[in-house]
Amino acid sequence: MLALLNSLAFSFDLPILDWIQANIANDFLDFLMPIITVFGNGGIFWMACAAALLIHPKTRRIGLAMGIALALGLIVCNFLLKPLINRPRPFKVMAEQMGVIIPLLIKEPGPHSFPSGHTIASFEASVALLLGNKKLGIPAFILAILIAFSRLYLYVHYPTDVFASVILGTLFAFIGHFVSKKIKLPEGKKGKYQV
Repeated sequence: MLALLNSLAFSFDLPILDWIQANIANDFLDFLMPIITVFGNGGIFWMACAAALLIHPKTRRIGLAMGIALALGLIVCNFLLKPLINRPRPFKVMAEQMGVIIPLLIKEPGPHSFPSGHTIASFEASVALLLGNKKLGIPAFILAILIAFSRLYLYVHYPTDVFASVILGTLFAFIGHFVSKKIKLPEGKKGKYQV
């Protein structure tokens, strides 16, 4: 797997990252993308959203679906794939193999590039939310796309990291949605005059 990803790095991934830097990068995005990417840090924002949805009986099932999806992503992404595949970050490859130093706009992340934890968490949560509530899901999905793009813009992930993470995150969201439908949840308390 790593050999395939490494071969794609120079033929596919790095040219895309360089194109983004040459054609899209500007001062405004240099300011905005580090802010956008924070919403994916450790999946904390998405976990907080799931927790908030779990509180209210009408949105509890959506919150549960998001929580299941996020837990799956944490296990598969952080504990299995990242250390197993051990793909170096693109800015590291550029420095070590090409002698090109990429100035980072954010604090240097951990060593493992594949998959993108920010992207997986964002797509798990936003797709699970979209499946349960389109009104809330659409803005969340747009934010997920922006977070995924931020990882490319900031040169901390390859496009193949992000594409694979979108697929995995979406898959985990569907699993979370399906499993949450099978779990019986406690109903909210009825009002004094409800029958």
